[in-house]
Amino acid sequence: MFIATLVLSALLAVVFVGAGTAKVLQRPVMVEAAEAHGFGKDSYRVIGLLEYAGAAGLLIGLWFAPLGIAAGVGLVLLMAGAVVVHVRFKEKAAATAPSVVLALLAAVALALRIATA
Repeated sequence: MFIATLVLSALLAVVFVGAGTAKVLQRPVMVEAAEAHGFGKDSYRVIGLLEYAGAAGLLIGLWFAPLGIAAGVGLVLLMAGAVVVHVRFKEKAAATAPSVVLALLAAVALALRIATA
């Protein structure tokens, strides 16, 4: 089961680093998304930094389980918040789906990390 934890954590880390980078570097599409959802640029940058922290926590957490568990909890909550924002703004399912999928995958990674701790 640890192999599944390793693979899922690594894949999620790559995804969250990519998503975080777009927010931290304030790519135009992310600035537009921030403004459309009522966030300032700095708030979105903080979300990107939280995504970086979650990615790092997932990877380091492979060797130090409490950090991996904390990172999993944090990413589940972060993505749950993203889903709430998308639903609140009545966005199409296609816009909400990535956040839902990432929340579910982060929950699976969390469950696996707890099971292999």
